[in-house]
Parts: sequence; structure tokens; C-alpha cells
Amino acid sequence: MNHQIASGQAACAVGIRSVSLAHPFRWLAAGWRDMCRTPIASIAYGLLFSLGGDAILAVAWKTPQFFIVAVSGFVLVSPILAAGLYELSRRTERGEPSRFVDSLAVFVRGGEGLALFGLLITLLWVAWERFSAVMFSLMLPTPAGLNAMQFVAAVFGADGRGELALAWLVAGGVLALVVFALSIVSVPLLIDRNSDFISATVTSFRVLEANLLPMLLWALVIATLTLAGFVTLLFGFVIFMPILGHASWHAYRDLVE
Repeated sequence: MNHQIASGQAACAVGIRSVSLAHPFRWLAAGWRDMCRTPIASIAYGLLFSLGGDAILAVAWKTPQFFIVAVSGFVLVSPILAAGLYELSRRTERGEPSRFVDSLAVFVRGGEGLALFGLLITLLWVAWERFSAVMFSLMLPTPAGLNAMQFVAAVFGADGRGELALAWLVAGGVLALVVFALSIVSVPLLIDRNSDFISATVTSFRVLEANLLPMLLWALVIATLTLAGFVTLLFGFVIFMPILGHASWHAYRDLVE
């Protein structure tokens, strides 16, 4: 109990800055600059996102439920996977060596907090997978033999239940917003200030509350670039993910005192 009280007090002690609607675009520009300063390490992370994601989706393509949930999982775990990019920006900011191998130290330094955050995201993903399994069975009772695109077409066809699909999409949007609120500044706080897990997540929610419109715009920017990455069969993530990862670091620097 004392630890929880101390964590809550630490979270409230962190100052939150107000930002304007122009800031998300400034963060993107700063993210681009950081990627240009550390091109090899940044693009290495982008390649890992792209190739790893393509491998998962290629395996899942013929199983609609697994494919769609795998895409969701990819989005949910992105804040954790981007920790190495945050570390590259942190090191560049401090004039420290910013090679790919140097950035891996972040997973040791912030190990406990990152592990707890990862566990929370995993639990949310498992709950989402179970919810999706039930919804998919109601949308189309006999999806056997269909790939992901055929499944979507069938759901919105005469034999499917498109209204349930729309409800599922709304639920997915709510989950995505919750994960976004959890992760706005939490992972950078865990690796930069050795913050505890509770304080980091509470601070992230406080940032959303204090900057609702700029944060919603930032979420839209992230969603747009993520969608563009999927449209390019994830190869767009070679560039988009490093930019977003570095930009998220600069968002943290502007939002938290």
C-alpha cells in the first residue's frame, strides 16, 4: 500500500506541459532529423518491424481470425518495440554513441518497468483475441477455407453480419485509444528517469487529460502512418516506424517537465 501511495505521489509530482496542435508535426520533423543522424541503427529497427511483421502476417493470412488479431497485436506492442528508437534519440540528444548495439542497453536498464508494461499489453491483447474469437464466430459462423480478404467480403455480404463487424471495429478503436493513453510517455519515462510502472502510466493518462486535442491529433498521425505501413505490405515501416519512434521521444520531451 505504501508503495502504491508513493508511486501515485511520484506521478503527480511530474510536471505536465501544454502543447499546441502544431506540435505533432514538429515531432515528426524532429523524428526525421534523428533518423537522418542515426540512419543505420534506425533503419535496422525499421527492417525488424517490417520483416518480422511480414513473416507473422504471411503465416496468418489463411486464418482470418488470427490474421486480423495478429495485426492488432502488432499495433499494441509497438510502444515496447520502439524502446530502442527512444534510446537512440536519448543518446543522440546527449552526444553519446548511437549505434544499434548501444541502443539495446535500454532493454536491460529499463527491464523491470518494460516487462510490466509488456505484461499489461499482453493481457490486453489476450482479452482482445478472446473477444474477437467470439465476435468472428457470430459475424460468420462458417469461415473455413477463407483468407482474410474473403472473410471480410463475406462478413459484409448476404451471409454475414456487418453490423457486428462495425461493433467490433468500434471496440477495437476504444482499445487502441486506451493503449495510446497508456503509452504516450510511459515507456520514455521508464527508460529515461527509471520511473516505476504505476507512475509512468498515471503520468501518461495525465498528459492525455491536459492535452486532449493535440494528443488526439497525434494519435491520428500515428494511425495514418501505421495504415500507410500496412498498405505497403509493412515495408513502409522501414521508414515510418523509425520516424514515429524518434518523434515519440520528442513528444515525451515536450510534454513532461
